Amino acid sequence: MLDYMRIDVPFVGVLLLIVDHDNRPIHIYDTIRSTYRMNLDMYMDGVYELDPFFTHFCKNRIMSTLLIRDVAPDRFQLTEYYRRYYKNIDLKDEMAIFSDLKDGRFLFFSIGRRSKEPKFRRSELKAMIRNQSIVSALCHQHFSKNSYSTENLTGGDDRRIEFALERFGEEALSPREQEVALHILKGYSTKSIARELKLSPETVKIHRKNLSRKLNMSTQSELFVSFLNGLR
Repeated sequence: MLDYMRIDVPFVGVLLLIVDHDNRPIHIYDTIRSTYRMNLDMYMDGVYELDPFFTHFCKNRIMSTLLIRDVAPDRFQLTEYYRRYYKNIDLKDEMAIFSDLKDGRFLFFSIGRRSKEPKFRRSELKAMIRNQSIVSALCHQHFSKNSYSTENLTGGDDRRIEFALERFGEEALSPREQEVALHILKGYSTKSIARELKLSPETVKIHRKNLSRKLNMSTQSELFVSFLNGLR
């Protein structure tokens, strides 16, 4: 499968997951170097919730091929997610392919270019989109087998991450302040949060000020550490 995809779009790095929104992603395959395994573990333990591609998938749940620069929030490169995960595994650019397995699940190919490689071109994105129907058919043929069922791969539903997100800051924050905090972690600016939550920028600023005071945190780094602690 990967060799076929590389005919038109050369790449080395790949992470392959099964995603379905209701359960944590299921790891299938990756080419991540051994020195970066700790970063992958952090991603699989729940930090994937801050991944722009995963956020996009949860909103749309459709077969698609995308570039990170087309879905990332406006302050993505300033986030702790970018600094602690994305940059630390030597990613320069990323393309995602979501292939529908026709049973509520999708196969998520994250293919990457490293720091010494060029960014993906629009022509390469178009080439991957042209091949998507073939890739999707092959994925459905192989990964819809019983051996790849959610029960066989995970032993059942795992709602730990969902519960951790629901509880994030709940002792101190209002539900709206929790929403704002998670959007900050994902890289949304005040204006972007306002658009996403249908609030005025002034209201978002008040929520930001209040959550910083209630959590006694002045930096995104402190907020990120608090988020990680909630996943454990």
